[in-house]
Amino acid sequence: MNEENPRAEETAEPRAHSYWWCAGFGDTLIWSRLDVLEDGIAEVLGATGEYLRYDDESAARMALLDADFREFDGLDEEDAALMGFDLDSMDVPRADSDEELLPRMVHKIARGIG
Repeated sequence: MNEENPRAEETAEPRAHSYWWCAGFGDTLIWSRLDVLEDGIAEVLGATGEYLRYDDESAARMALLDADFREFDGLDEEDAALMGFDLDSMDVPRADSDEELLPRMVHKIARGIG
């Protein structure tokens, strides 16, 4: 199951775990955040600001893989180089709210520099 969920942060269910995923498209790195909620439901926050909801973490991970995203924590230097950035110089986007996070979820990279 996959449904759009324009949820408001103040009514959101507590997250049990969050995982960052990224995909390289040309000179652009795009981020998505996979949140696993306490009830086992999974939500993916995409760079466009929409939340996609899945029945479980496995379904969300499969959807991200199908869209050519890779889990950031699982990348090694070779993976990062293929995506066009230096792993040591890149970190996940950070902000105090999802609204502030959105502009940071699309990152221009100089190929091979990060």
